[in-house]
Amino acid sequence: MGKIVELDGVNKVYGSNHVVKDLNLYVEEGEFLTLLGSSGCGKTTTLRMIAGFEEPTTGSIKVEGDSVEEKEPFERNVNTVFQSYALFPHMTIFDNIAYGLKIKKVKKEEIKERVLAMMDLVQLNGFEKRYPSQLSGGQKQRVAIARALINRPKVLLLDEPLGALDLKLRKQMQLELKRLQKKLNITFIYVTHDQEEALTMSDRIAVMHDGVIDQLATPTEIYEHPKTKFVATFIGETNIYDGCVTSIKDGIANVTLENGVVSVACPEDFSILEYASVSVRPEKMRFSSEPVEGFGLIAQVKDYVYVGSVLKCIVSLPNGNELKIERLAGQELPKIGSKCYPYWEPSDAVLIHNESHYIFEALNSIKLA
Repeated sequence: MGKIVELDGVNKVYGSNHVVKDLNLYVEEGEFLTLLGSSGCGKTTTLRMIAGFEEPTTGSIKVEGDSVEEKEPFERNVNTVFQSYALFPHMTIFDNIAYGLKIKKVKKEEIKERVLAMMDLVQLNGFEKRYPSQLSGGQKQRVAIARALINRPKVLLLDEPLGALDLKLRKQMQLELKRLQKKLNITFIYVTHDQEEALTMSDRIAVMHDGVIDQLATPTEIYEHPKTKFVATFIGETNIYDGCVTSIKDGIANVTLENGVVSVACPEDFSILEYASVSVRPEKMRFSSEPVEGFGLIAQVKDYVYVGSVLKCIVSLPNGNELKIERLAGQELPKIGSKCYPYWEPSDAVLIHNESHYIFEALNSIKLA
């Protein structure tokens, strides 16, 4: 496999609004890459620049090694699927899917063969003569995907294509899309703000924040080892503690928080007296009725939240901050109103550089008269 899409130093500026900032990104052939982030982070703008609907202010975009900045959208070997489906309401499903082939003047016999094969692939056999108004949301989305795939693009761009579907159908379509992508071995670049969707479908995820990629890695790496505080809080649930690294010994750091001291596995690029954040997933949290060595947290059990197979325990620290401890329903959790000592295995927590430590250092360096 080689790099099929490359973005090098790409910027997009609208007036005074710098939407995408010095973006460097490559996508491997046959890869399912997701651009994940909240509204306004630059993910859709990035997708539109690859598609040709927007021009980069600066930087280069290559598809199959060729620069495409000067090419029209139809000249690029990419197709786009939108959330709105964008089907032609006056055309049958057959004609909607065949539209791109007819524009290219493909022979009628080949068009019929390819359309029927594509309808079989997206499980819409027998729907040839129906119109979009006669289909459900999920069926319409399959037609839109089939219409894009029938042109055999090297890269398929998908801009929140499942956003208009209900939860059950969206989960079903996630699996369908992943199945199609693997079967056809087409490169997918997928835009979403749904973290679970990104974790379910992607080979790699690019978490975007304020026009830059905070982290680009596999779903497992993103979830288990977030590189920034934003990634830790945006992907799934986590407990975040801010404090200062007060000692490091045998690869374990003691971090002093407002509520006490905790222990966490320490990467080599951290130093004593550095301000840092500690991220611990709720399912990694433990509790004890007695103090635990290396930990100085004490909390009161406040509430439970029942979510089907999972039970979430909410505990409150002395300063009012709340933590979540998560267990499978039926497993032991402390009683409401009781005191407990939260802790975790140091290897289950992640130490993150605190971007504001420069501010703390500046304050600490001020000598008051």
